[in-house]
Amino acid sequence: MPKPKRNINATAEETLYPPSTLEPGQQIARVKQAAGKNLYHLELPDTSSLLAELPSKFRSTIWMKRGSYVLVDTSAMADRDNKLGGEIVNLVGDEKAWRKAKWWPVEFVAKAKGWGSGSGSEEDEGPTMPPSESEEESEG
Repeated sequence: MPKPKRNINATAEETLYPPSTLEPGQQIARVKQAAGKNLYHLELPDTSSLLAELPSKFRSTIWMKRGSYVLVDTSAMADRDNKLGGEIVNLVGDEKAWRKAKWWPVEFVAKAKGWGSGSGSEEDEGPTMPPSESEEESEG
């Protein structure tokens, strides 16, 4: 029997808004890949890797894809003696709202996308066309 709709909506709504402060041991991480059995490889802001478990309230309710962000608690698994480095506490639903928080890591700042995002330097212009006949005549 599937989960009641009210539980799914409550879980989804919980991921939209960031907490006002982070508790000790909590930090933002980027999802690198799913390891299976509700385990995920995460990348912390200091580029270290971590294996974290997804709690049952998020299982089969909200899906994560590579590159999305989560709030992970590294102190939750400190007393256990296994490969797990933390537990996923929350998922970043509305990334725009979460990025406005003062505790968002500088390493995960959004990069500008699009054609006009260049700084004007001509380091990488992409592929170039061979000179036309009129350009060759004026040079030679």
